[in-house]
Amino acid sequence: MATGPAFDDVLAAAQAGAAWAFEVLYRDLSPAVTGYLRLHGALDPDDLASETFLAVFRGLAGFSGDEDGLRSWVFTIAHRRLVDDWRRRSRRPRLADDVDDLLPETPGGDVEDDVLTRLGTETVHRMCAGLPADQRSVLLLRVLADLTVEQVAAVMDRSVGSVKALQRRGLRRLRAELEPAGTPRTGETGGTAGAPLSARPAMTGAR
Repeated sequence: MATGPAFDDVLAAAQAGAAWAFEVLYRDLSPAVTGYLRLHGALDPDDLASETFLAVFRGLAGFSGDEDGLRSWVFTIAHRRLVDDWRRRSRRPRLADDVDDLLPETPGGDVEDDVLTRLGTETVHRMCAGLPADQRSVLLLRVLADLTVEQVAAVMDRSVGSVKALQRRGLRRLRAELEPAGTPRTGETGGTAGAPLSARPAMTGAR
């Protein structure tokens, strides 16, 4: 059941400068953006998220697309702010230590391997810590941001083939970590192999 105005109405209102529409967009997107920045070791993820949304709101009038397109665009801006943050600090990003501050578990998307269906936010944080930065970026954008492979490629300025390769390598390493704990290989559990991740909730107040 719809709980508020449709996304197109919210977007049009935000582009016209309506404060309530900005609030809807910020409320629904900021937890995932802040969680992504925090998991990637941003020095001040809240501040970086604020910079991201300032850029989003400044450029919103020129945006054209649907809800998935907006989500991809917002994470493109967030990723660029994150890269700028890394460059300013001139060192490899360090993952956050405080798992309690992470955003709630919000799986979603259609990943090629059902390994990710069993990964909650805390598990992603713990297991992605040992991955190379590019593999970690791909998996976090797939799990936390719920972006498609094509959208991740646009965010990271890489080819779709490169993103798929990074995803496969990251998933292979995660599977190797899961299996010692008794997690069966893909296809060994009845009725779960290849199952898509549960769909993320529709935008609150913008369905």
